[in-house]
Amino acid sequence: MQFIKKIFSPFIATMKFIQEHFKAMLFLLILFLIFAPQSKENLKPHNLEEIYLVGPVMEISEVVDQIDEAASNEFVKGILLNVDSPGGAVAPSIEVAYALKRAREKKPVIVYASGTLASGSYYASIWADEIIANPGSMVGSIGVIMQGADVSELMQKIGIKSQSVQAGKYKKVGASDREWTEYEINELNKVIQGTYDLFTTDVADARGLDIKKRDSFANAHIFTAQQAKDVGLIDSVGVEYDAKNRLVILSGVSEPLWNKEDKFDKIMKKLSAQTAATIHTYFPALVLK
Repeated sequence: MQFIKKIFSPFIATMKFIQEHFKAMLFLLILFLIFAPQSKENLKPHNLEEIYLVGPVMEISEVVDQIDEAASNEFVKGILLNVDSPGGAVAPSIEVAYALKRAREKKPVIVYASGTLASGSYYASIWADEIIANPGSMVGSIGVIMQGADVSELMQKIGIKSQSVQAGKYKKVGASDREWTEYEINELNKVIQGTYDLFTTDVADARGLDIKKRDSFANAHIFTAQQAKDVGLIDSVGVEYDAKNRLVILSGVSEPLWNKEDKFDKIMKKLSAQTAATIHTYFPALVLK
């Protein structure tokens, strides 16, 4: 009997271990199935990176981080920024523009307009090596706007009065509880024109255009992809397939391997963009539009 026990003892010990640690082993198996590479390609680091800029340009820290990380990643040989955005706030648009400018110093950068490339999102894209736009996309709208509602009549009807204490003649510029005065409008125009000059000068410098002819490519004109090409705002018209192929050529990779964005991350980005747009509705600021 002892002899038989000795023979089967390894088997019995194995079964006992499985019974005692079944849940832990099952958990590890599930993790392996989720994260295990699906093919030999997954074992290789990607050498081309596609980054998305979707929705209003408001909260862009993640996009800027992605661009900077891709620029410093020695395995990544080229960056494609896929844009579908109507524009947004001035400062965030410039943040993305300068992130692309930094990346361009290290490796090829292409912007692909998959839908709308307008105003702030166009500003964000100007320093790419090339801009390629979908034939059905809208491009341009290079302009600046600051707007607010005059709710004074509504306040009178429902019996609400505003009150404030401030120092400085222009401290209440843009207030919505009354009609703006002439001197307030002049003050806002100073900011608007200064920002417009900055916008158009940067576009002209980045795209090699004549700033003296900015009314032809700026002035808030909206262009089709082909019209945008004709005035020099983009380099070519094509679909995403063309944009990716162009980056493969510029980067010189022989076996292109693209990063795959997680579906959950995509959903969260869209939610973040919607949240930023909602906040901006209630707290308006200087907008490229």
